Amino acid sequence: MKNSPAIRLAAAADAAAIREIYRPFVEHSAVSFELECPAVEEIVQRIEQAQQRHAWLVCEWRGQVLGYAYAGPYRSRTAYDWGCEVSVYVAESFRKKGVARSLYSALLDVLTWQGYCVALAGMTLPNEASAGFHKAMGFRPFALYEKIGFKNGRWHATEWWRKELRPGDSEPKTLKPVLQLQGGAEWRTLCSTAVAQLEVS
Repeated sequence: MKNSPAIRLAAAADAAAIREIYRPFVEHSAVSFELECPAVEEIVQRIEQAQQRHAWLVCEWRGQVLGYAYAGPYRSRTAYDWGCEVSVYVAESFRKKGVARSLYSALLDVLTWQGYCVALAGMTLPNEASAGFHKAMGFRPFALYEKIGFKNGRWHATEWWRKELRPGDSEPKTLKPVLQLQGGAEWRTLCSTAVAQLEVS
């Protein structure tokens, strides 16, 4: 239904809304290490690039984008292909309503279906809210980089967390494109399960 919340693949038409969600994290915090918020055109390119191998999802309700989550490559070397970096951002007025949890649940299920073996998430310290969220989502910390980013007049540390998506003790399978999943029965089940965690009405 049109008035029901939904999780779907992001499209170019979502770029302006995504930019407005992301902008405060760039301009008023060190959560993102970008110094300037990217233009809408740049976000369109990022969405299109992400959809080629990973996924970029949005949570939409009553025509409004509440938040988004995406995955991208961890490193460029081919042997790293089965690991990916994940991020999630939620509009300020819709935080603590299950949006981030729903988006991450859907994203991690999509990545698992594609064949990815591990998801990695980095956070600027201190960030108790992000640490608590990632712990609840099954991530665990594995690396700390001290004084790795300089923003807003000071150095910041980052901590990296990981979640196993598939057993990593055997040869990984060929990765499947996310567009192959979209629209099928498995996609609808995946998204409806994730949406059930939302607390908006």
